[in-house]
Amino acid sequence: MDFDALLLSRLQFAFTIAFHIIFPAFTIGLASYLAVLEGLWLYTRREVFKTLYLFWLKVFALSFGMGVVSGVVMSYEFGTNWSAFSVKAAPIMGPLLAFEVLAAFFLEASFLGVMLFGWKKVGPKLHFAATCLVAFGTLTSAFWIISANSWMQHPAGYMVLADGRLAASDWMAAIFSPSFPNRLAHMVLAAYLTTSLVVGGASAWILLKDPTQPESKMALRMAIGMFAIVAPLQLVVGDLSGKQVEQLQPAKLAAIEAFWETRPAQPFHAVAWPDRKIEANRWELSIPGLGSWITTGRTDAVVKGLKDFPKADRPPVFLVFWAFRVMVGLGVAMIGLGAWGVVLMFRGGPERSRLYLRATTLMGPAGFVAVISGWIVAEVGRQPWVIYGIMRTADGVSPVKVGAVSASLLAFMLVYAVVFSVGGLYILRLFAAGPALAGLQEPAPGLARAPGSALSAAPDEGELEADPREGDA
Repeated sequence: MDFDALLLSRLQFAFTIAFHIIFPAFTIGLASYLAVLEGLWLYTRREVFKTLYLFWLKVFALSFGMGVVSGVVMSYEFGTNWSAFSVKAAPIMGPLLAFEVLAAFFLEASFLGVMLFGWKKVGPKLHFAATCLVAFGTLTSAFWIISANSWMQHPAGYMVLADGRLAASDWMAAIFSPSFPNRLAHMVLAAYLTTSLVVGGASAWILLKDPTQPESKMALRMAIGMFAIVAPLQLVVGDLSGKQVEQLQPAKLAAIEAFWETRPAQPFHAVAWPDRKIEANRWELSIPGLGSWITTGRTDAVVKGLKDFPKADRPPVFLVFWAFRVMVGLGVAMIGLGAWGVVLMFRGGPERSRLYLRATTLMGPAGFVAVISGWIVAEVGRQPWVIYGIMRTADGVSPVKVGAVSASLLAFMLVYAVVFSVGGLYILRLFAAGPALAGLQEPAPGLARAPGSALSAAPDEGELEADPREGDA
């Protein structure tokens, strides 16, 4: 393998985005979960919801911070590693990414301050509004990022200027490119699944040690309710996305399914060993006709194989094929975990089944793995195009030397290993302590401990008075 500047730049961007995407995927869902928890506390005044809110707010703040740090790096890489792409696509990509910063990130960052520091400084309604606005900001951020990426996946509403740059001829068409709605729904549902699995896994871990812990019992039930509903819905959205890929990016679809020959009644390869050198699968376990039905809805449909595309236009088959199966396999496991949990809730409670608690704990990181696998399918499957059908990845790289990219890649790996290991370990320590024990410390800068709650270590004189949050905003 020739490690030239192009390959190293791709590896560097893949490395940084793999770290970055796990944080937005988590914080999008966690922000909405916090809004639900605070809303339930305001409505019911049950301390269990307040305790859970204060605990998961800590985790959100840490994850949000690490997401910001890893995201800033990527914005610089557009200039340092992909300057040719940036010059060509700047009139479109620049505004889309700027909208994400102005309309989403500033909104999140501003009201995150109220969430963290305003618990006793503003009224309950205003604080709840701030939490909801942060949740809305995370969804808005996802909107603009997926819009920009969807335009790269299937450009629309653009024109070519005299100097060769691309500019928007129709901003609505550019923002809402054909693949955008399905891809946005797929990403948001993935974020909710990721969060529910983390909440469920952390809660199950505590319940393995103490099955009577009320906060973790409530959190586990809420998590089961989420992935029991969202996981099957994600399967439906994923199927719609797959059928759209067959129309918009047929080479990616052929790589996903390891189809080499164009023919009707394509088989579904449950597992296979695709080999680009021999242009075939070395071995495969297949179901006849099912491949065409899955991708088009008809068993007799003709689906293009990779041999119908020039070799230079074929994506890396092996990686795309297996990343897709990891994603789908984990999705099926999530559906099973949700159904199992619902059955247990009707039979006395999931905390009574240690086997289920162990399974839920093991599935805690599954959402992150599925998100990264899905991103590999989307991005590697688009190759060799950085802007599909318009600009090849090789034409978008900066004129940089191999040594410079190698040095920056190694530097990123070292810094990320230290920074994110420390942050990740601290979050795991919070999970190990659980909502009740972790809440014995100050929940976050400026957050009050409610008198008589699990978060109250030793009420001070001011806390013996009426809680200022009982007033209006």
